[in-house]
Amino acid sequence: MKLSDYEYFRTDNGVLYCGDCLEIMPELEPVDLMLTDPPYGISLNTDNSRFSGGKAGNMAKRSNGPGVGAGKKIINDDKPFDPSALIQYGKHQIIWGWNNFPDRLPRGACLVWLKRYDDAFGSFLSDAEIAFMSKGHGVYCKRDLSNNAIANNRVHPTQKPLSLMLWCLSFFKNAEIILDPYAGSCTTAIACERLNRRWICIEISETYCKISKRRLELELSQPRLPGGF
Repeated sequence: MKLSDYEYFRTDNGVLYCGDCLEIMPELEPVDLMLTDPPYGISLNTDNSRFSGGKAGNMAKRSNGPGVGAGKKIINDDKPFDPSALIQYGKHQIIWGWNNFPDRLPRGACLVWLKRYDDAFGSFLSDAEIAFMSKGHGVYCKRDLSNNAIANNRVHPTQKPLSLMLWCLSFFKNAEIILDPYAGSCTTAIACERLNRRWICIEISETYCKISKRRLELELSQPRLPGGF
């Protein structure tokens, strides 16, 4: 198949491809930054009702919403994930889920997303998530509880906050083209649109490509302030 055969949606800044990223990436132009949240290989159970006795109100309080995954499996999450092939794409990389495949990535800086306040540490699932960053050797933290506010409105079970992706991009202010090969609901693309950056996204699920198209169309319909926001 030609690259154009995979094209699903396009804006002035970027293009969304629907298909297997391992087939599409070798055909892409060079990029400056790969920013992605791949499957972690943990067979994540997306039925959040197991944490609340099935009560929707309790689910929302747990910051898990009604369970947008509805128990459906995340594609390719049922087997160990090897991110080593991703390192060849982009001058730099930010790859979330580092703790799930630390032996498959080189040394680098660490980004820490703190998902709750200190007094709630240890109360429920993970307190934070970490990402590998190819630039530097430090550890950088951001406390961001914005996913709690959209618990009932998330459209993907592993959806990252837009503010988190904007923070990731702030480490690479000169990156002109950003690639996300595991795009999900295209939060990376929306962050790039906010900053007027070029982007390439790949998503294997046509269902999430449809959702991403709607999200991007909504984003593009919003008025823009000077400076990209």
